[in-house]
Amino acid sequence: MSDFIFGRNNVFELLKDNKRNVSKILLMRGMKENSKINQIIELAKNNSIIYQFLPKEKFYQYKEYAHQGVIAFVSPVKYLQLEEFLARKKENKKIIITDGVEDAHNLGSIIRTAVCAGFDAVIIPSRRNISINSTVEKTSAGAVNLIDIIMVNSLSSTIDKLKDNNFWIIATDMRAKDNYYDIDYCNMNFAIVMGSEKEGISATILKNADFKIKIPMLKEFDSLNVANAASIIIYETVKQSLQNPEHGV
Repeated sequence: MSDFIFGRNNVFELLKDNKRNVSKILLMRGMKENSKINQIIELAKNNSIIYQFLPKEKFYQYKEYAHQGVIAFVSPVKYLQLEEFLARKKENKKIIITDGVEDAHNLGSIIRTAVCAGFDAVIIPSRRNISINSTVEKTSAGAVNLIDIIMVNSLSSTIDKLKDNNFWIIATDMRAKDNYYDIDYCNMNFAIVMGSEKEGISATILKNADFKIKIPMLKEFDSLNVANAASIIIYETVKQSLQNPEHGV
């Protein structure tokens, strides 16, 4: 079974990273030639990947996607096993966990931000959460190929295992007493849990969290978009890292 990745930047990052099997690449005939297209063709040639120029009407079936005249057919994303990730020797590991994020654009944006901020992995549950698909990959601008994605059956068991491996669990909850900037993210392994768009984090996960944090709201409004909220918190860890380079995050 194969999926497809669309968009010039996504396909370029996919080929450059070379972590997934690409069976073929479709290019729209008559496109204005640019450096990105030329780089895609060069990478395809170097990796012996079939590429074809097809007329515009052949892309009609993909009209709902912003394909930019470039589509790559690939094997499904390879999820890393949690045990393999935990076995890697590294100090101050940083993880994002999504608990019930169902919008592909939100997950893609979270992954993209996590990569930009130097996080080590994103953990997603196999149920009640969007998995990695072409929309997630497109929204992430190819970032899904630059970070470990771990899919787990049980978030509760996963969090127990993380805690057994010296991770601090930081859950986002709009009812929390502490603000996101009250936590010292330096010099520790941590996992930030982001909840679903509608229901937030499940009660079990909240109960097992070491810290509960919120983003203060200056207007009476329900909440921020989960991807925006994740970006704010993730970049607080970056800020602390830059302010405390001797400790790192």
